Amino acid sequence: MKPATRTRPATTAPGLTGTARVERRTRVLLPRLRPGDVAVVDHLDMDRATAQALVDAGVSAVVNAAPMISGRLPNLGPQVLAEAGILVLDRVEGAFGISDGASVRIHDEVVFAGGAAVAMGREVDVHTVDLEMAQARLAMGSQLESLTHNSTEFLRREEGFLLHGLGLPETATRIAGRPVVLVVPGAGSRGRLTSIRAFIREQDPVLVGVDRGADLLLDAGHRPDMVVVSNAAGDAERPSAKALRTARDVVVRVDSGSRLHAEQLERLGVRPLPVESSATTEDTALLLLEAEEARLIVGVGLHASLEEVLDRQSPGLAGTYLTRLKVGHLLVDAASVHLLYSGRVRPRHVFLVLLAGLLTLAIAVAVTPVGQEWLTALTDYLQGLFR
Repeated sequence: MKPATRTRPATTAPGLTGTARVERRTRVLLPRLRPGDVAVVDHLDMDRATAQALVDAGVSAVVNAAPMISGRLPNLGPQVLAEAGILVLDRVEGAFGISDGASVRIHDEVVFAGGAAVAMGREVDVHTVDLEMAQARLAMGSQLESLTHNSTEFLRREEGFLLHGLGLPETATRIAGRPVVLVVPGAGSRGRLTSIRAFIREQDPVLVGVDRGADLLLDAGHRPDMVVVSNAAGDAERPSAKALRTARDVVVRVDSGSRLHAEQLERLGVRPLPVESSATTEDTALLLLEAEEARLIVGVGLHASLEEVLDRQSPGLAGTYLTRLKVGHLLVDAASVHLLYSGRVRPRHVFLVLLAGLLTLAIAVAVTPVGQEWLTALTDYLQGLFR
């Protein structure tokens, strides 16, 4: 009889494993990502919107050849990734020596492929983010100085559009005198939209989606009245064909001096309404709503704080600053709606209050001598009916 042999249990190498998806431009990489992938990018000072898109894609790790926080400004992307529990390496040497589609393992700040170390970086965790964000906030003064200069230049270029609404299209959607809910894709937008469901149901506002914000409206069971998109938007930002077809108006922001690319929209049976401006898509939507005399604008996912505005690192920051000054008297953040709006009083609410009052009055009268006499007389009467 052959003696039994002892088999050694298989061991698993430590660390996180996944399929590498390699592309220097994060925006181009996003549509290719699948849950569990390792995103290999070159993205200096990653902003919150990009980081949230990576979280939504379900990546397990982000390998960044550039610093996540350079110290120029307190960008919010690294914080989003760290709080989502995604492993982040930055300043990675040899990041683009990793083959696209290769199976990689990350352990102790080293990236392995085929059993060999191919890249090395620095892990960015919550503690690192807190420390470097505090240092970056000290640099905000220079960013604000630059913003002031750029605002002057933006106003010079866009005075007619910003102050007088020149170049804005005529929309089929009736906006004047009505409240508006403007949805911008971003971290927390879905939850904020859910929190104002009662406001939407009772006030019947105009529903406007900016880029993927139109899909958030559809997912929440609402039909967007208007969609505002960028002419240069990539697949990651462009709303679905269903959202574009559903909307009554599709407004396309075109960079000044650029040509409208309407072929894709026209194939969907959508007639685009072009707006030529160097403002961001979000700001274009706000200025359009203000020009159309909206009664109130509830913003879902808008960049409200100073840090959020600076985080975007967009050439349109000056436009954002001036747009907020222009529409500030109309704008309310969705997070504040529950503090300002308690809901409409419905007939059933009045009936329940009236019923409770009558019941209380009946009990109060029943304990008095007169009430006792009435109760006795009523009991005798009812008994006489059933004899």
